[in-house]
Amino acid sequence: MEDPVTADAPTGAAPHPSDRIDTSVAHPARRYNYWLGGKDNFQADRDSGDAMAAAFPTVRTAALENRRFLRRAVAYLAGEAGVRQFLDIGTGIPTADNTHDVAQAIAPQARVVYVDNDPIVLAHARALLTSSAQGATAYIDADLREPEKILHHPELRRTLDLDQPVALMLVAILHFVTETEDPYGVVGRLLAALPPGSYLAASHATYDYLPPAVAEEARAGNRNGTPPGMINLRSRDEFARFFDGLDLVAPGIVSVAEWRAEAEPQPRPTVDEVSVYGAVARKP
Repeated sequence: MEDPVTADAPTGAAPHPSDRIDTSVAHPARRYNYWLGGKDNFQADRDSGDAMAAAFPTVRTAALENRRFLRRAVAYLAGEAGVRQFLDIGTGIPTADNTHDVAQAIAPQARVVYVDNDPIVLAHARALLTSSAQGATAYIDADLREPEKILHHPELRRTLDLDQPVALMLVAILHFVTETEDPYGVVGRLLAALPPGSYLAASHATYDYLPPAVAEEARAGNRNGTPPGMINLRSRDEFARFFDGLDLVAPGIVSVAEWRAEAEPQPRPTVDEVSVYGAVARKP
């Protein structure tokens, strides 16, 4: 597989997103793209992805099921829950069934703000801005760890009305925030800015279904600090803390392969094969 081509910016031109891409260091968005079969990744991402697959051979299944969870969660929120605004943080590289694709197929007036901190995602952001005429989309180059920057960003304020319910999408992103970076505080600050009737949809990798020795190694990594871009696995109880004070939507906290997956191809992957929790909850 060839690496994506990045062109140098002309002399005197504004910096291009590709100028920030470090091809020697794996990035979660590009590694996820590799697992999903995409081409927007570099050798470092593929090496990292292969190393993780060696330790967890069904990681590609987990990635695919996580993406399907996103699609079903958005469909529920735009359909049954009637949400018309979405804040999708940790967007990743555009692929099929992006949040606005699913939401606007149900409610063309839906408005979506995407947030990611990977310059290659920024370089492809135009694919995330193909809104319906009735709705709107916007993209913010920012980090989940800076919730105030996101919440006060002019693009968010232009696109979303924070006096009306918003669905906060944190799909496969929280496990990149370490304990020292206060993940629960970050989520709390985001939710505090959203009105009652808003929702949190999140998924998170877990060590609950890993062999005991591997699970203990993951817990030790969490305590000692994981390298940037690596995953901080958490237990079901630790994941549940992100939903404190919210009302969980049935079926509650389950494997992403099982969340409202009745219409998905059967048989479903096992919880062990996926090892990712997912849930959706409403702010009362």
